[in-house]
Amino acid sequence: MSKITTARLQAMKQAGEKIAMITAYDATFAALFEQAGVHAILIGDSLGMVLQGESSTLGVTVDNMAYHTKSVANGCEKAFIVADMPFMSYSTPEQACANAATLMRAGAHMVKLEGGDWLADTVQQLTRQGVPVCGHLGLTPQSVHVFGGFKLQGREAEQAEQIKHHAKALEAAGIQLLVLECVPSRLAADISRMLSIPVIGIGAGADTDGQVLVMQDALGLTTGYVPKFTKNFLADGGNVKAAIETYVAEVAAGRFPGPEHSFN
Repeated sequence: MSKITTARLQAMKQAGEKIAMITAYDATFAALFEQAGVHAILIGDSLGMVLQGESSTLGVTVDNMAYHTKSVANGCEKAFIVADMPFMSYSTPEQACANAATLMRAGAHMVKLEGGDWLADTVQQLTRQGVPVCGHLGLTPQSVHVFGGFKLQGREAEQAEQIKHHAKALEAAGIQLLVLECVPSRLAADISRMLSIPVIGIGAGADTDGQVLVMQDALGLTTGYVPKFTKNFLADGGNVKAAIETYVAEVAAGRFPGPEHSFN
């Protein structure tokens, strides 16, 4: 696998090649996932839940994210590295630039923000300063208390149109990647066709330009509630590297996610 860049991800979308992304939080797993053929690694603020044992992502700090971003970057040579901007770390463009600089210096190639058209100025300022940006729409975990829980978004026609509007606005502002989480498959397919940038789905059906999973879900390490959109790729035996190779292959072939992992 050659080094993955924003230009390579864009070329994959244009060629109809599926992008496989997974979360990682340390050098060992990052290196293993890269060897398994993963194109992009997300250092998610999901670490608040899967590593720290919290009930949400809200307690994660920029320092937490920088530490784990540096760890992942130390394990990678070719994979594209995206780091989450944690809760309330980008409430103004100035704050966003300062905190994004910390994550980029730690080794990120791109930062991810949760939210819609109200982030346009922030996205523009970040890209002007040389920071590539990934958007995140649908179920945005940092807004869990606004949503009243981790719930499917965009099922009603009006809400679906709002998500489309925000996707267009963010692309116009300069994002180069978009994550869609927990939205109906048809909505995700519409947005993927509508945008020129790659769209990565999680719980968004098979018709996005790629998929992302939390590594604990993909390896069957999740305790308690297991989201519908996940699959345990380690269940059939083998080892971690083989499990992630299977994930990459199933994403590439369009076999994952299947209907059982998607929302109508």
